[in-house]
Amino acid sequence: MIESGALGKVAPYLKEQGYRQVAVAADETTYKVAGERLEQELKRAGIGARTTRIEPDRQGDVIADEASIVQLILALRQEAAEAVVAVGSGTLHDISRFAAYAVGIPFVSVPTAPSVDGFNSVGAPLILRGEKKTIGAIGPSALFADLDILTQAPDAMIAAGFGDMLGKYTSLFDWTFGHLAGGEPFSREVYDRTERALLSCVAHSEEIGRRTPPGVETLMRALVESGFAMLQFGQSHSASGAEHHLSHYWEMELLRLGRKQVLHGAKVGIACAIISDLYRRLAGERPELFPEAHRAALTEAISRMPSGEDIRRLLKQAGGPTAPEELGIGRELLERSLREAHLIRPNRHTLLRAYNESD
Repeated sequence: MIESGALGKVAPYLKEQGYRQVAVAADETTYKVAGERLEQELKRAGIGARTTRIEPDRQGDVIADEASIVQLILALRQEAAEAVVAVGSGTLHDISRFAAYAVGIPFVSVPTAPSVDGFNSVGAPLILRGEKKTIGAIGPSALFADLDILTQAPDAMIAAGFGDMLGKYTSLFDWTFGHLAGGEPFSREVYDRTERALLSCVAHSEEIGRRTPPGVETLMRALVESGFAMLQFGQSHSASGAEHHLSHYWEMELLRLGRKQVLHGAKVGIACAIISDLYRRLAGERPELFPEAHRAALTEAISRMPSGEDIRRLLKQAGGPTAPEELGIGRELLERSLREAHLIRPNRHTLLRAYNESD
């Protein structure tokens, strides 16, 4: 459900499903934005409800690591919760989906910002011993996206959601490359579904940049549609390629250095522009990286991809950062990530991996 007032539909839904004890997962900010009101509405509906506010790390960031997961699992056990309601953005959903999966109960999604496309996916990107790993878990049994809340989300989070969607330009190419060059499974239906969601955002980029209700709704629907595409395929190929591998690499490095985290979608959007420039250059300079039987098709696919300059222009229009330096990503880290990020998902046959393994 994506509409104004959707938060008010959560308690009736859970009541209708027969739940008697529900856990709400939030952080300090999202508790104030929506969690406190939801907790009260659940209690008024006769449902036992208690909120677990996930604690931040030393840098003040709430991250999906072992400590956060254990905190929520312990709360679910102690409260004998029959379902978890994730109130927040991507990180809180990742914590909630894995904790619910581990305990064996369903979870319900209540996004508070249109910031990522993972609300309704099954994969939980977690930080385990400092390494980013995506673990198969569960998707939500229901999603309630309240446009009254989403339109009031911080500008940076809305821009991050737009950046996450722009990343589909390179992830869709990498999926095509992986299929033709590496024999990876492929679905034209899922590809087209993701591409339509991407293009709807690009067509409404000005409205998204102005944070109009129709613009925010378009973005939220596109993010959810991308999530449904991943659910349909059962894997994240359509939505995650080399641009996500760069983002994950940067995230792990910031954690290692004890620095504050940067919004996922902000990293993905900038990484998409960098990967686009690299791939367009490789198409001209390194044609041997493309299997001869598919060289023409892959070269043509790259030519349809916007240039890095075009992607940065769209990011700027949405009010987001456009260069790695704005995120505190220096040249040494950028160059190292371009050499090593493909190792994060060694089972993905991206063009970045082919390029690095050809040297």
